[in-house]
Amino acid sequence: MIEFSDITDFFIQAVDKLKNGEFNLSSPLEEIVLRSAGSNLAYVDHRKDALNKYGVDLWKELREEFGKGEFNELLKKSKIDENLKYSDSQQFPDFIFKVKETKGEFTCGSLLELKDSKGGNIASFNSTIPTQSKTLEEIDVINGRNLVSRIISIIDRKSPEGKYYTFERRCFYLVRTHSENQKKTKTSIVDGSFFETIPKNHLLYQVFYQILHNHIKKKELKIDSNTLKQVEKVLSEITDQTIIASSRDVEGASIRPRLRIMAEVHSEGNPHSSNYPQISEKSFNLILKSTPQTEKIKSTLLKEIPELKTFTIKHKRNGDHIVLQFSLKP
Repeated sequence: MIEFSDITDFFIQAVDKLKNGEFNLSSPLEEIVLRSAGSNLAYVDHRKDALNKYGVDLWKELREEFGKGEFNELLKKSKIDENLKYSDSQQFPDFIFKVKETKGEFTCGSLLELKDSKGGNIASFNSTIPTQSKTLEEIDVINGRNLVSRIISIIDRKSPEGKYYTFERRCFYLVRTHSENQKKTKTSIVDGSFFETIPKNHLLYQVFYQILHNHIKKKELKIDSNTLKQVEKVLSEITDQTIIASSRDVEGASIRPRLRIMAEVHSEGNPHSSNYPQISEKSFNLILKSTPQTEKIKSTLLKEIPELKTFTIKHKRNGDHIVLQFSLKP
């Protein structure tokens, strides 16, 4: 089974609706997702807009299955009140797909974060480091609360703990550049591997390592080499984002500090940059790390969408990625 068939199904549906004119590449990214994958979502961050603007009710299927009384009791037990049920939570991520379970093993349940930009650069990642996968445990720490895991576990009919809570979910990013220029716009579903070119733990260590050495240089500190090596060894263990991002109780402080990690994308990490001229304007793309599995996915998608153009781009820091491209006619 394809571990992220939810994303490939979303891509197929989105291309079909683009061909039928149900939306276009200038439509809100939320609309593209909700109209293409609404019934396959277990979490929608902007639930109020989803219902009022696009008629997508995250709770509809569950309410119809259980009946109004039992449904309301279920939400009450999970501490989801009326305000939370249809609110704009402003949590990470924007969307999570439903999981599938086969013989006790989970697949799908992919995360999808939206990145929309009026220019050619990808919008900054303001709350988390883009990675190939994340767990619900990580998501709760990033958000500083467990609202996302509570909602998704209700929709998935799973207990928000154990294997379900620590299951590694694939991360994808719906990226659009030049959003207000119909002639130049590019839209892509990008595998998180395109951004995670070194292990997250090593990246975090290097951040603190550089902060330390910048302070040593600025303040002209004199530290002997043995002491510095010991400090660096300790820093090399500061790699767990779930710990780094947790709120802190500091004695005497009336606030609880939290470190929120932001990230900007290098040009070589931007598939819409001039480094990858094959990604054409007015196109909708699915970009995946090249593996034996993605080669099979390519064959399947070509059968579903014969108009697709396929090619490989070489990420300058992370090897080959397969691109499946649907281009709109001029």
